[in-house]
Amino acid sequence: MWTYYALLAAFFAALTAILAKIGISGVSGNVATAIRTVVILGIAWGIVIAGGEYKQISGISKKSLLFVVLSGVTTGLSWLFYFKALETGPVAKVAVIDKSSLALTLILAFIVLREPVSLKVVIGCIFIITGTLIVMK
Repeated sequence: MWTYYALLAAFFAALTAILAKIGISGVSGNVATAIRTVVILGIAWGIVIAGGEYKQISGISKKSLLFVVLSGVTTGLSWLFYFKALETGPVAKVAVIDKSSLALTLILAFIVLREPVSLKVVIGCIFIITGTLIVMK
């Protein structure tokens, strides 16, 4: 069962990167981080206030706010599935499967964001996916 939790964690981690990329258009990374990260809320808002970036808040578009919030939701789901996988599976295998989110992120970046793909990226993704499948067995 832990395998499914780890795969869900990887899937939501990949979505987090894509949604954050869409959401931060025209918004500082510090403001986006403060919105989506409850765990480091005090640190993030301290940086935003100290840097004067709080002035950007009123100018955040609804689209950016929506995608930053969605990125926060997918981060939370990733963490929930990751810790559930850790509860029931070996950390060495769970961590490798969770890190397969890198390959998923690259694939989603190509499909959703239309980012260019090089042969090196394709080969790297194949290695990551192959390694993940080997570890899962």
